[in-house]
Amino acid sequence: MKAFQLTGIRKMRMNDVPDPKITDPGDVLIRMKSLGVCGSDIHYYLNGKIGSQVVSFPFTTGHEGAGIVKAAGDGVTRVKPGDLVAIDPAMPCFHCDQCLTGRLHTCRNLRFLGNPGQADGCLSEYVVMPETSCYVVPGGVNADEAAFIEPLSIGTYAVHLAGNVEGKNIGILGSGPIGISVLMPALAYGARHIYVTDKIPERLALARKTGAYRTGNPDKEDIVAKILDNEPGQLDVVFECCGKQEAVDQAVQLVKPGGMILIIGIPGFDIWTFPADELRHKEITIRNVRRQNNCIGEALDLIRTGKVDVDRVITHLFPFEKSDEAYDLVAGYRDGVMKAMIRF
Repeated sequence: MKAFQLTGIRKMRMNDVPDPKITDPGDVLIRMKSLGVCGSDIHYYLNGKIGSQVVSFPFTTGHEGAGIVKAAGDGVTRVKPGDLVAIDPAMPCFHCDQCLTGRLHTCRNLRFLGNPGQADGCLSEYVVMPETSCYVVPGGVNADEAAFIEPLSIGTYAVHLAGNVEGKNIGILGSGPIGISVLMPALAYGARHIYVTDKIPERLALARKTGAYRTGNPDKEDIVAKILDNEPGQLDVVFECCGKQEAVDQAVQLVKPGGMILIIGIPGFDIWTFPADELRHKEITIRNVRRQNNCIGEALDLIRTGKVDVDRVITHLFPFEKSDEAYDLVAGYRDGVMKAMIRF
């Protein structure tokens, strides 16, 4: 089969690779239909690594996918050939202490699509996944929407980690795909005022269209002062969604005493810094968000019921053979890109 692989820093090429095989009774062979380009894919494209996860070239990235079931192992019961399935890229062991306490996303033996040393990604014609990572897509949801389930499930999970957001005032710092994926379920679950920041005008425009109460560009204005003019009592919850130290600094100033900061963005550096005095006096809770846990089905239902509209988030479409152009566009934040999808 064909796979579009990283072959070096900022280098990609279509290669012939071995066809994936069903080797376990619980395996499912999927013909890829749609794949989203994620920020973590771009980290590998630009830097060849994320923290300790270092690419050995050539390597197939990609983990936000949906496709058609072509074949299934003898033990598969939930999906069948012909089904459109959304792919959960996480493959937990289900046996370690983390899995047994319900923390599948921090499984000690987790394998994740497109992670060096764990599993090749699905920027390829076919992929084999365990049935436990396959979700039948309900009617009315298309392949592009199904592929967006992975980031939307992260945003949904993050909103749940923040507690009951109904009637709360919220900040979202960074309005890329993950920031928008926080905004949509937060609105669906009744948040009061949601303030969204970003440095890209098109992303702010989309946030306003989606339902943000106020937006601001930190390169053009003092977004902390602007938000606090509207909310002198500060915000209940702030989501850091861009992986920038300046955003964490802003979050500390914005959140009220007893409030929570949730860190979702992946930084390009190794160590965050926090002002100890302000953190202590305000008794701020800092919570990291590690992907998602058991929110795929819920995210699919949010789309199916029309509570969120992910079509507006999908701004660019590329054929499989032009995957390198998609990566280059996203890496350069060009043309107002929010989510680029690759179609097979």
